[in-house]
Amino acid sequence: MAEFFVSESLIYLAAILIGLAFLLALFRFLKGPSTADRVVAFDVLTIIGITAIALLALLEGRGIYLDVALVYALLSFLGVIVIARYLERGL
Repeated sequence: MAEFFVSESLIYLAAILIGLAFLLALFRFLKGPSTADRVVAFDVLTIIGITAIALLALLEGRGIYLDVALVYALLSFLGVIVIARYLERGL
């Protein structure tokens, strides 16, 4: 019983920290003085979203959510690469 309480508490703590990280990254995304700051903040927001999906998969006990997180991570990676190349070369 005590082990369940500790693991459940850690999951809720992780959810709170994910929410706090989301708010901080969103602030940087909206306020960022340069475009590069906004791109990095957007990448951080996608990583936080992937983390939230993985945590939801753990809470719900559904492995299919991990597949969704993986596809989201791949698309996010490609999107950030495209934006970085655009900023570097002006495609």
